[in-house]
Amino acid sequence: MADPAMPDIRTQILSFDDLDGWAADDHAAAFDVFNQTCPDLTAPDWQAVCAYATSNPEPRTFFELFFRPVLIEDDADMLFTGYFEPELKGALTPDARYRYPVYAMPPEALEAEEWFSREELLEDDLLAGRGLEIAYVADPVELFFLQIQGSGRITLPDGGKIRVGYGGANGHPYRSVGKELVRRGVYEAHQVSADVIRSWVRRNPVEGRALLYHNPSYVFFREVSEVPAHLGPLGAMNRSVTPMRTIAVDPAFTPLGAPVWIEKDGTDPLRRLMIAQDTGSAIKGAQRADIFFGTGDDAGRAAGRLSDPGRMVVLLPIQRAYALLPEDAQ
Repeated sequence: MADPAMPDIRTQILSFDDLDGWAADDHAAAFDVFNQTCPDLTAPDWQAVCAYATSNPEPRTFFELFFRPVLIEDDADMLFTGYFEPELKGALTPDARYRYPVYAMPPEALEAEEWFSREELLEDDLLAGRGLEIAYVADPVELFFLQIQGSGRITLPDGGKIRVGYGGANGHPYRSVGKELVRRGVYEAHQVSADVIRSWVRRNPVEGRALLYHNPSYVFFREVSEVPAHLGPLGAMNRSVTPMRTIAVDPAFTPLGAPVWIEKDGTDPLRRLMIAQDTGSAIKGAQRADIFFGTGDDAGRAAGRLSDPGRMVVLLPIQRAYALLPEDAQ
């Protein structure tokens, strides 16, 4: 008997003619990003594809020759959102301005399936004085959003910068504070954005602090300043991600490193071949993707506005694609 708690997963192999806008995309740009992480794929079928990619093939022909588009769906509608790399002001030592620590992962948290919640960690000051501080920032709200994004750059008083990347989490599920504001009747769903949440928390400091505690997930960081400033932050594949060509996906459905054709509808429709090079705690499901917009405030505003329907189609090596089909469909 089927488990009613499990989503109904449906797979369908499409042709490239079924992909809206496929012929008009810049396949060479996607090919370059694909090659950045292709050598890290270890399965034999991926290795064969990646070996041929080193022979400098014509990009569109390469994708059409070695892959088949696979539509993987579950019970949820497609949702595209955006993410970015924040830039915060901070310091390596605390002072009256910079007093909110960016913490590294405590060793005991690595061994715990679910550690202390955000509220417990901050209210009881459980991390202070343990040498886990990477840097200190001026704004706890920006630190909260840094944790949601999972990576960022911190500009120091002397103009220097350090980059931090995802170092682990406390094991609690991510809960959206935006959805909580909607549930409380403070805003309608279409009104909520990162800027709106920031503004509300700052106008309501007591209630705002409690709102942030609604998300029990707490993210820790590691310093990754060896990544050159002109490159994007490290994604889940430990490689730099690329603005408007990298997406974060649920690896339970979409293999990391795979090309993914996206058809984003909404105000600014987007038809583009992306590469699945990242993950996110809020990115769950077969039809769920987070588009990387880049670094800084402009990227943050663009990412924060994105919440659109559409569809995503994974490009898989041919044998792997057909192996996903039910036996009666092969």
